[in-house]
Amino acid sequence: MNFSDRPYEHASAWRGDAMSRSSEWIVRLDAQDNELLHRAVCDARSAGLGIPGLRRSDIDLGPLGAKLQAMQQEILQGRGFVLLRGFDIDRYTLEDAALAYWCIGAYLGQGAAQNAQGDVLGHVTNLGADFRADPNARGYQTRQSLPYHNDLMDIVGLLCIHPARVGGISRIVSSTAIHNEVLRQRPDLLRLAYEDFVMDRRGEAPEGKGPHYAIPLFARTGGHLFVRYNRTYVESAQRFPDVPRLSDAQIELLDLIDRLCNDEKMHLSMELARGDMQFISNHTTLHSRTDYEDGPDPSQRRLLLRLWLNTGFFQQFPAAYQDRLEDTVAWQKNPRPPIFDVSAVQVELAH
Repeated sequence: MNFSDRPYEHASAWRGDAMSRSSEWIVRLDAQDNELLHRAVCDARSAGLGIPGLRRSDIDLGPLGAKLQAMQQEILQGRGFVLLRGFDIDRYTLEDAALAYWCIGAYLGQGAAQNAQGDVLGHVTNLGADFRADPNARGYQTRQSLPYHNDLMDIVGLLCIHPARVGGISRIVSSTAIHNEVLRQRPDLLRLAYEDFVMDRRGEAPEGKGPHYAIPLFARTGGHLFVRYNRTYVESAQRFPDVPRLSDAQIELLDLIDRLCNDEKMHLSMELARGDMQFISNHTTLHSRTDYEDGPDPSQRRLLLRLWLNTGFFQQFPAAYQDRLEDTVAWQKNPRPPIFDVSAVQVELAH
């Protein structure tokens, strides 16, 4: 269990009310950075390299590379997130903008498959799904607000291709700060967070695996505090008769975590504009999104491209993580190149 009754002191334990008064988390690409990135895209095209085959060793971003390395350190060892602005997205086609994004991601980590179809470049857009009604649907396929949660791999990245007409505001919160606040308010409940909760695989169980898995909400290994939080998946796992029913104390803990995440003093809101890239640590930061509305033009619907990046920085993960990480290894066996026809994405990813 490795529970400690002391706060976890770390740079990632920030509060939204303080962070909203700062711009230190915004990194800007200048003209030179954009030229270096454009050259890398052109060189990759000339060499016949693309997604998912292109690796960091295939490109040279010069001084921009040092900026990205500093970003990676801030994401993994510092506050846990960065907003990258100034990407000259309008000079690119959608496919080349995605490749430029992949080049930046390659300096932060290795792109990983995000689902059982092997997609390494996810499309966050409204496909008409309802993750509340369909236990096999995913929140990123909807226009609904998303509860606070985290994804797999070390870093999750988003590139905004088109913002929504209304809404779709990104919100993030420090899971480290949430952990410490639960400890301050209810140490008895935090002890439960170090015990297993059962989560739904939502229809993406690899061969030989069951439809759900058990994992603690918080775990400490190798001097690091890790989080795995997705209440939607915890609650949908209750549909299986072999899953223990949530206790009153567990529900009280989940309610407390959600209440803290939604406290305006705790979370940070940011509106992603076209070309913005958000990179956050899945181990120290939870994210959510408000619901949104698209305009009448289908070509201008809200669209973000998502990366899951494995950095290799963490030498050891909690033992309970192994089962779920094996799922991603299975997905990675057949990584799939990006699909840019949204109608095709809908057919492929609908459950």
